[in-house]
Amino acid sequence: MFNVGDEVVYPMHGAGTIDSIEEKDILGKRESYYILAMPGNVKVMIPIAKAEEVGVRNIIDKASAERVFTIFDQDETDTEKNWNKRYRDNMDKIKSGDIYEIADVVRNLSFKQKEKGLSTGEKKMLNNAKQILISELVLAEHLNQDEIERLIDNKINNSFMLFRTDNVGTESIVKKFIPFDSGNNNNNGSENV
Repeated sequence: MFNVGDEVVYPMHGAGTIDSIEEKDILGKRESYYILAMPGNVKVMIPIAKAEEVGVRNIIDKASAERVFTIFDQDETDTEKNWNKRYRDNMDKIKSGDIYEIADVVRNLSFKQKEKGLSTGEKKMLNNAKQILISELVLAEHLNQDEIERLIDNKINNSFMLFRTDNVGTESIVKKFIPFDSGNNNNNGSENV
């Protein structure tokens, strides 16, 4: 049972603060609801009886938030090549409400977007996952949305440059366009020094 003022996460929606606990008559049935204040002045009603079932949980602490940021320092994880399967896998991660899984989705889709672009569906998924992630990190880190978004973007950009551009050095470009046969000593007058 949560109390007014508790900061919680509602999977697929993000993090917010329990604004009130109210009883409501909906379709002739009287139930108690958490009224959750979400970013953007959005209010969400969650039936108290189903809160655990739908995965409502406390927000992470500051130490866990720091661990989330380390996910952005890593290379993307192997993902399904088939777009539909990858989309379903990512949707399952987001639905889980696990912030580490959501951070993984944000990083992986951000890398894909930088490499070759994303479909409209995956762009929307990236935006939604990022907003869910940001909403919780804002509360855990006590920073504003722009600061958190900048931190995430900087870490992803640095990782992308580290893991993607270091793999393309001058030597590999030369070998791609000018293949050398190391076993052939006939090099038309030029010698290795």
